[in-house]
Amino acid sequence: MLAKRIIPCLDIREGQTVKGINFLQLKQVGDPVELGAKYAAEGADELVYLDISATLEGRRTFADLVARIAQRINIPFTVGGGISSIDDAARLLDAGADKISINSAAVRDPGLIDQIARKYGRQFVVVAIDAKVIDGQWRVTTHGGHKLSDRELFTWAREACDRGAGEILFTSMNHDGTQNGYPCETYSRLAELPIPIIASGGAGTAQHIADVLTLGRADAALAASIFHYGTLPIPTLKSALRAQGIPVR
Repeated sequence: MLAKRIIPCLDIREGQTVKGINFLQLKQVGDPVELGAKYAAEGADELVYLDISATLEGRRTFADLVARIAQRINIPFTVGGGISSIDDAARLLDAGADKISINSAAVRDPGLIDQIARKYGRQFVVVAIDAKVIDGQWRVTTHGGHKLSDRELFTWAREACDRGAGEILFTSMNHDGTQNGYPCETYSRLAELPIPIIASGGAGTAQHIADVLTLGRADAALAASIFHYGTLPIPTLKSALRAQGIPVR
């Protein structure tokens, strides 16, 4: 089994890291550069930064923030939010990001995945998918979970993979911020794709993460609340995973 990755996620709004429940009730939890440096020092394998209020001005400000992060962080990091063109991706990659994450724009224009993958390589492209269960079916949402699309999770994940996504970052809207665990059966099904799957939304304990990495067959676990609020420090989490025989770096 390949080593599993632990990835703190930092949602950015107006230059600050924020966290909420089901993408609502947002509270500031710290400076994104300082938090990122702290997590890197504690043993995080990667970081994900998402600009969740990406206005045009916000995207320019975010590129400046990415440059500051790149100067301080010595582990790979992915950035997303408001990326809707090759130029948007180029701006963030040039600023120092290792990978970019696209979500709403990819649903609106799936060809964007092909374009970015062709120009930069699929290893630079993470397709983020936010979905919720409606009438027993996983439905893909956009715009930070506020708009419901006509796409179904597994069909869309397969298409994203076929178009050139290097990884899928799936967030369950039903579980986000609740700290009640991940939908492992859903991740296990996504893991049938030939690219890495990053699990997001619902981590509250080390066992939740152990479950999604084993039962859910995810390649990486992304979490926010447990790290931001000090509930489960990264060294403690990795020790707990090793104790269960789960390989981590």
